[in-house]
Amino acid sequence: MKYVVYAGGILLLTLGIALTIQSSLGASPFDALLVGLSLNVGLSVGSWEMILASVLICVNALLSKQKPEVLGLLTAFITGLGIDVWLFLLESWAPFEIWYSKLCCFGIGLIIIGVGTSAYLHTNFAPIPIDRLTFIIQELVKTNLFLARTLIYFTFLLAAMILNGPIGVGTLLTVFLGGVLLNFFMPITKRALDCILTNSRISQNHTKDHKRSITQLK
Repeated sequence: MKYVVYAGGILLLTLGIALTIQSSLGASPFDALLVGLSLNVGLSVGSWEMILASVLICVNALLSKQKPEVLGLLTAFITGLGIDVWLFLLESWAPFEIWYSKLCCFGIGLIIIGVGTSAYLHTNFAPIPIDRLTFIIQELVKTNLFLARTLIYFTFLLAAMILNGPIGVGTLLTVFLGGVLLNFFMPITKRALDCILTNSRISQNHTKDHKRSITQLK
């Protein structure tokens, strides 16, 4: 069940990222940086996700004074692949030209990112390096997820501006709301996952007891 939640969370996260990019209102600072690198240097958005993840893993190791979390590359690979697949699938959609359709696409994407990120983080399995960086900054600065996330967003925002990434009103909304949404959804998804996992254990125990009873009758 843990790995199902992990995969589902990554699936939602990458869908949300693709929707914010597709909205043309401006992606999150990190995603805007990925798009900027893709447009200016080459390679796909997902490929740059994997490359920057490798760099961030080294940065995280230095800041936390621990060994590099190489397993994070697995999540980065899945995330990068997911972004490219979703962007390919969404490319066939009619472009969003009316402002409220763009806003709806972006808003839905931002919410899905919050839900997906909080869900997969609760599995505590190979977090994306940028999410691990959020927790490291939170620990070092002694602050909450909102401020830690916002600080990281501002850093990547400057880099995305230099590379002429897709920055717009959506980017600013992500800077100010991304940390808030993550902070909001973390306890909600935790309660939901605890409930799901508890019911799963009860179901497994019931199945085992049933099989044991049948064995004894035989």
